[in-house]
Amino acid sequence: MTEDTPLRALTGLAIVALGVAALACARHRRPGRPRHPATRPRSRDTVAAARRLNSAAGTLAACVLSDSAVEHYRGSFHNKTMLAPLASATMSLAASIHGRTDPRSTAHRARDGAYALAIATGIIGTAFHMFNIAKRTGGFSWQNLFYAAPIGAPAALCLSGILGAASERVRASPPGRAPRLFGMPAGRALAALTSAGLLGTVGEAGLLHLRGAYHNPAMWVPVSLPPVAAGLLAATAVVPSRRLRSVTRGSLRVTALVGCLGAAFHTYGVSRGMGGWRNWSQNLLNGPPIPAPPAFTGLALAGLAALELQDPRDHG
Repeated sequence: MTEDTPLRALTGLAIVALGVAALACARHRRPGRPRHPATRPRSRDTVAAARRLNSAAGTLAACVLSDSAVEHYRGSFHNKTMLAPLASATMSLAASIHGRTDPRSTAHRARDGAYALAIATGIIGTAFHMFNIAKRTGGFSWQNLFYAAPIGAPAALCLSGILGAASERVRASPPGRAPRLFGMPAGRALAALTSAGLLGTVGEAGLLHLRGAYHNPAMWVPVSLPPVAAGLLAATAVVPSRRLRSVTRGSLRVTALVGCLGAAFHTYGVSRGMGGWRNWSQNLLNGPPIPAPPAFTGLALAGLAALELQDPRDHG
């Protein structure tokens, strides 16, 4: 019974991540909700978008929590700071679940604090991981990029915090006024941020799949479909086109599906290790990371929230 505890914990975290993603993917349609083209987003519209951002932040936090738990356990937690991302990601996940269920149009100080901690932990973790690579023989060589501490994991935690903090700013926007982030309309800012995050995640997936020599044709999917969504999303930040937003929305939904299917493929990959799930304690450590692909799902949710917040009048 004791040996099954880590597996149950990781399974539970995966269920939470996919559950949050499933809830957020549901389309929030309300009957009798006319909107004049010249009307700014109403309070309940911005709250709905903010809650979707909470879901995106929570999905990323769950991915980081699960992945860091496995990877840092493999490293025997030889540095006690390796516990920090687990604590921070747990707080970010809890804050996101709380925000996802909160219908109020006001920011929450505790959630803001958890997201700020995630941003700080992600930045520090990225610096630690880059230092870990640089100090190895050969520095930033392909060999070290393949097998040293991954840069993408702490960056994902930082992105989780940024998206969570953005959700609080969007939620607290005055009624009748378009939310703003980083000095620009929130929809445009989030589209640019999420596009960059998608491209970074594609780079991480491409690096690790290159290490695996793309032996399975399915390994090309996360480096081919999400970049399309990233490009379309970036275009919506500058082109006031309803048709473009519609195409982008479809592409983002495909990207969300890619994340879920990727987790299933990785689960199958772990099962193909020697001994299968009976030898889970070894195969989870050495097989493909199951929590990594759902990061695409989390970023797709953020992109969908960005589209909800976009207003054609914000362009040009």
